[in-house]
Amino acid sequence: MPYASPQPDPAAARNIYSFGITSFFNDTATEMAYWVLPAFLVTLGAGPVQLGLIEGIAESVASFAKLFSGYLTDHMARRKPLVVAGYFVANAVKPLLAVVTSWWQILLIRFSDRLAKGVRGAPRDVMVAESVGKEKLGSAYGLIQSLDSAGAIAGPLAALVLLARYSIRSVFWAAAVPGALAVLVAVFGIRETKHAVSNSNETGPATRAAPVFSGTGLPTPFYIVLLAVTLFSLGNSSDMFLVMRAQNVGIPVSMAPLLGLVFNSTYTLGSWPAGWASDHFSRHWIAAAGYLIFAGVYFVFGRAPSTLAIWITMAVYGVYYALTQPVLKALVVETVAQETRGRALGIYFFATSVATLAASLITGELWKYLGPSVPFYASAGCAAVSAILLLVSRSAATP
Repeated sequence: MPYASPQPDPAAARNIYSFGITSFFNDTATEMAYWVLPAFLVTLGAGPVQLGLIEGIAESVASFAKLFSGYLTDHMARRKPLVVAGYFVANAVKPLLAVVTSWWQILLIRFSDRLAKGVRGAPRDVMVAESVGKEKLGSAYGLIQSLDSAGAIAGPLAALVLLARYSIRSVFWAAAVPGALAVLVAVFGIRETKHAVSNSNETGPATRAAPVFSGTGLPTPFYIVLLAVTLFSLGNSSDMFLVMRAQNVGIPVSMAPLLGLVFNSTYTLGSWPAGWASDHFSRHWIAAAGYLIFAGVYFVFGRAPSTLAIWITMAVYGVYYALTQPVLKALVVETVAQETRGRALGIYFFATSVATLAASLITGELWKYLGPSVPFYASAGCAAVSAILLLVSRSAATP
């Protein structure tokens, strides 16, 4: 059964802006710390292998959290507590980076941060879908993503200013300020949306809710999209490897936050237009174009011909994000029935996160034994094949 769009609640439409502002402050805090983390790891005696392990394990716990929170989303009367708790925990642990003395402590903090993100992801995205009609779904996800990535611009800028006068640890302490603002907006700005709770009594006493790991009731086009995104994610390792590669080519550590600023600028500018375009044109074609851009970016990073090429390619990298992140969420939501949106998003997030875990671990090992170019070329190949699969899923979805 395809996506059934409810009548949007005018009061619930404010959620789009509340979620967007929350995402802005949350991502400001996250990106302040994220782009200086590789350099901080080096000061603790760690390198690419430890980075791959940290990011891989962090994403693995997030994957299971996303799967279970997606299941709970379809069966809970109130979703806001999950969302608020996710933002609170994530922003409570970030400042702890300022007091760590070993890389394994960073692992524990990233573990908690990603767990919290996994918990809030599916309920948030389902609440967004219930706040607007289907005809504005892509625009809603795009607007939130634009504000999210705007925070990813503010974060590196703040980090650059702080690094000019203070230490890396000071950046971690300062991240507590936008983090607290994110939690406050989530608490006072987000409203519950009206929805039907999935339970056994809705379809008769003999019917039981599908198990959390079950894909029963989800259509074939969803699984083709899932296959494409999972294959892509196997080559989509942590962006920290891009930062490490840039440093390897000759871009100084102090410029790492500026790399984030460059790619997040194009990400911010492109997210809402990409989401809007997906409401009027094929979401499959738009997302496939994003994957092809990713392939080109990783190919250039593999060759790393010059520092100028890295800066230009990093800007183009933001276009990939804009064409895929909001668009794929809308694509998943519209391919399934209303009562299974949480589970579909949970499975989608779970599969991509598990694949991202493998990608980070594999990239770290390939880098160590075969050099930095090989993992980037492999990622480019995965992205190109995934673009083809997305177009195949479009054909399967067409009557």
